[in-house]
Amino acid sequence: MIRKVLIANRGEIAIRVASTLREMGIQTMAVFTEPDRDALHVRSMDEALEIGSYLDAKEIVRAAVQSGSDAIHPGYGFLSENASFAEACESDGIVFIGPRADTVRVMGDKIESKRIMQKAGVPIVPAWTDGSLPPASEFPVLVKAAGGGGGKGMRLVTTPAELREAMASASREAASAFGDDRVFVEQFIREPRHIEFQILGDSHKNVIHVFERECSIQRRHQKIIEETPSPAVSEALRGRMGEAAVAAARAVDYRGAGTVEFILDSSRKFYFLEMNTRLQVEHPVTEMTTGLDLVREQILIASGERLSVAQSDLHQTGHSIECRIYAEVAEEGFRPDTGTIEVFEPPSGPGIRLDSGVTRGSIVSYHFDPLLGKLIVWAPTRAAAIDRMKRALDDFVLLGVRNNIDFLRRVISTGDFMKGKLDTGFLDRHREVFETANTIPADVFLVASIGGAPSSKQATFNDVWNSGQWRNS
Repeated sequence: MIRKVLIANRGEIAIRVASTLREMGIQTMAVFTEPDRDALHVRSMDEALEIGSYLDAKEIVRAAVQSGSDAIHPGYGFLSENASFAEACESDGIVFIGPRADTVRVMGDKIESKRIMQKAGVPIVPAWTDGSLPPASEFPVLVKAAGGGGGKGMRLVTTPAELREAMASASREAASAFGDDRVFVEQFIREPRHIEFQILGDSHKNVIHVFERECSIQRRHQKIIEETPSPAVSEALRGRMGEAAVAAARAVDYRGAGTVEFILDSSRKFYFLEMNTRLQVEHPVTEMTTGLDLVREQILIASGERLSVAQSDLHQTGHSIECRIYAEVAEEGFRPDTGTIEVFEPPSGPGIRLDSGVTRGSIVSYHFDPLLGKLIVWAPTRAAAIDRMKRALDDFVLLGVRNNIDFLRRVISTGDFMKGKLDTGFLDRHREVFETANTIPADVFLVASIGGAPSSKQATFNDVWNSGQWRNS
């Protein structure tokens, strides 16, 4: 039995995991670095221990042993897809709440994972992984890093003459980012949608999918808005893609929660992209439409139990959308912002969920990713969910750091978003979402942040405050 879990993460995901553990009567153990000493996730746990780095696998395993923790939940990011970390847990008798180390390792290698998927009959994007070069007729192509993601080590190449330099450049970036300089070439799919399927597998050979998530709204190859069901996926297509996702999981004897990611082209052909061997940032939209607690399933699987549901038990109800709230200025190239959160008034009402890692007084520093939290809504239909998200974003008051709340409101208000006409190039085509008519003067923003101002600025501040223009800037 798992009685105590060390959560090897921070922010909203650490708090999210802890909430389910408490419901299950399992003790929670936080770890933190010096900048996070007073962070919300530290205050949300039963115990906390300071460490030097969230990326130090040996130190985190030692902390688990020292604290008497039975298991480690890695969350996402940091060490969540680090095979050596999973092995270190296993060797020290600590349950790693995730797939086996060999699964993490092989799925983290894009070249090897494509080979396995092709053998399992899962459609893959045509690729050149053996050092050969594509013929001129196949351009444009993508150069990709074999051992990483997030857009690092990726290059779009439009002509054969550019390919060798692009591969060399991508290889250098991949070596720096991932310690692996291998790259390969893949056919470029025009106007692709990014569709992923949630999967669950236990140690008793049971594997299911928990439907799809539409993740096509991205910036810098990172998702910012996700939803389910996808407006592009029919019931028949969902069945075929779901079967492919399960086949992908079975091919690696998958255990735990994971995600099989696909590219969907304009003709509705789909191709395997990659497998994420962890819980996804956007998992709440699946929970909102199915009623399934994915973290609970992770804990049960790691405890050796069978899945709590069969494929035939699962049904989706309504529609859910998630917006990622970042401390960043979208209008300035998504520049991260730092500071102290002076006002934090999240929206409320039916069908609204906020997974947040901050509150009033929280310090947002340059040490970590600028994700502050995730705003999730549910409604009976997609149109109603969009309306609810607009209202929730309008009601969200966050002052002290610049953020993307207004930007997200503009994105979901576009005609194409409301019609479901999405692909990964959405933001490049809709440059109007980066324009704002009401720019708050810097001195007024400072007033809102520090809660006071010289008398000469007070009237301006009051005018802006009372008009409501200061919201979400």
